[in-house]
Amino acid sequence: MEKTPPNPHPLVIVKVGSTFEALRAERGDFEHWIADGMDTQALPIVVIDPRRGDTLPDPAEVSGAVVTGSHAMVSHREPWSETTAAWLAQLVSRDTPVLGICYGHQLLAHALGGEAGNHPQGVEVGTVTVTLEEAAAGDALLRGLPAQFPANVVHWQSALRLPEGAVRLAGNAHEPVQAFRVGGNAWGVQFHPEFDAGVMRGYIDMLAGDLSAEGADPAALRENVAATDAAAGLLGRFARIVEAHQGVA
Repeated sequence: MEKTPPNPHPLVIVKVGSTFEALRAERGDFEHWIADGMDTQALPIVVIDPRRGDTLPDPAEVSGAVVTGSHAMVSHREPWSETTAAWLAQLVSRDTPVLGICYGHQLLAHALGGEAGNHPQGVEVGTVTVTLEEAAAGDALLRGLPAQFPANVVHWQSALRLPEGAVRLAGNAHEPVQAFRVGGNAWGVQFHPEFDAGVMRGYIDMLAGDLSAEGADPAALRENVAATDAAAGLLGRFARIVEAHQGVA
């Protein structure tokens, strides 16, 4: 039996956004929900916030990385975002496990030569049905999931063009790229595996005015919110991939 490394490299949560203040006061923030979902005892978790000037760690000293969602827009190409994109590209080149969520999903696509921008059909919010592509059957993160499963979403922008060589893994009628993989260990998911039903309803409530202005019915969206256990399970799956890659599984 191989011995566990005495000091495994940290699993980094790159915090590129925060939830609404009212939700944060009651429920915590993106990094808390993600860390809870990953539930790793084998790896230290470090939260880095490049927006406030935190230095991203040496890619050689990272076991894996999760990039959170954000209320910012990838297409604005803010300096902290572009710095994070370049760092992600280095991780992918090292085959370090990466998971980008919503903004992180779009940023990963942008970092590797794809394109992120406004979705031509506008906002997608609430609990939606995600459908797996055939390629997901052999994917380390998504294999074994139901062919269709509910997931929580809130996004105005999307990965409009995937990087060369990327594999599309899931989509739906509104958003054709709900999940993709680059190489063997880098994934983007447009949906939010860290959002439970309470958080999703909170987002709908906070965005009710904007949603109504776009012709959506916040009450109907709220009523449609459902449990998203399969999507939520991806955080733990990703953590197990990182642990195995680091040799601490």
